[in-house]
Amino acid sequence: MTARAARSVQYAAHGAFAFGVFTLGALTLGALGTRLQAQSPPAAAPAPAQPAEPPLQWHDVSQWGVEGRAWPDLERKRWYDRFPAIAEATVTPAVWGLSRHSAGMLVRFTTNADAIWANYTLFSDRIAMPNMTAIGVSGLDLYARDDAGTWRWVGVTRPTAKVVRQSIIARLAPGTREYAIYLPLYNGIDSLSIGVPPGASFERLAPRTEKPIVFYGTSITHGASASRPGMAHVAILGRRFDKPVVNLGFSGNGRMDAAVGDLLVKIDAAVYVIDCLPNMDAAAVTLKCVPLIKQIRAARPTTPIVLVEDRRQTNSWILPALTKSHTDNHAALRACFDALKKDGVKGLYYLTGDDLLGDDAEAATDGSHPSDLGMVRQADRFEPVLRKALAGKK
Repeated sequence: MTARAARSVQYAAHGAFAFGVFTLGALTLGALGTRLQAQSPPAAAPAPAQPAEPPLQWHDVSQWGVEGRAWPDLERKRWYDRFPAIAEATVTPAVWGLSRHSAGMLVRFTTNADAIWANYTLFSDRIAMPNMTAIGVSGLDLYARDDAGTWRWVGVTRPTAKVVRQSIIARLAPGTREYAIYLPLYNGIDSLSIGVPPGASFERLAPRTEKPIVFYGTSITHGASASRPGMAHVAILGRRFDKPVVNLGFSGNGRMDAAVGDLLVKIDAAVYVIDCLPNMDAAAVTLKCVPLIKQIRAARPTTPIVLVEDRRQTNSWILPALTKSHTDNHAALRACFDALKKDGVKGLYYLTGDDLLGDDAEAATDGSHPSDLGMVRQADRFEPVLRKALAGKK
């Protein structure tokens, strides 16, 4: 065999491997996360030097609550679990394990403090992941309202171990403001307290009681690969609408399951967003979509439902089989949508997927999972459809 022929064989093998990796994409992230939890955590870069801890007054967040924690009256195994304890017996083990992540939860308060600290214990010692930073996986993300009432970013924690006791921000400009802290996307929380200097005002803001926007989906809904929790498109949309959101994204396991549907219908939602196609093929969509929507509609006759097509992976332009898979997937969902409307199901909305990540192939970390740019682009595409749904417009 000539050297040129040997190189051709090598490149062909590499191309086949790469195609397999990218095609699996979101379908494999949940399994990857499960394997990583069983391994030693990856070495994290040293955190910037922390200031010496000043005297602080600590406030236990569980004493006033977080938004994004649905079914607040149902018993939980851990206070910050997304699912109540009853779900363990009905959903798959993978979904149950992923439901213990705190994705989508946030805590609100007002203070005139010039510094804000956090003291929290993580559920898992998996601090980071191959396609996500430690801040996104396990960090806290702080926002504040500016003088115009707009939510703006302030600071983050930089976790390096399971127990985190850090300054989030210091030397803040004087003034009393409303703050929100987003909890970790791909880790859980065992305990969380917010610290401010003695004498600073601190008002606990109870979770808002208005109906939330409820998202059921895959690793992308879960938050992969946002650099920090507030950059997941679910969180971005919560700020844009200034409404509570519930994040029911399950990495690799958003599959229109009836058991999840049983829990969805217990939430009095403003709108349901069903965004499961990245974890499903056309046959699964055809089998499960119509039953799930009818299950929701039977319990919630008037709540709007948005069906979302799969995004096209950013390298699908050069992978014909992947392009066909996306096209078939979209066609299956459109057929279900049309069949539901023909059956008289009202209040349905549809979001196409071709341009969810734009058209320049620049908005994903690994072809499958959006970067921060991709998350913003997704939020831009979701927003007008959600506004129509919330307004009841056709």
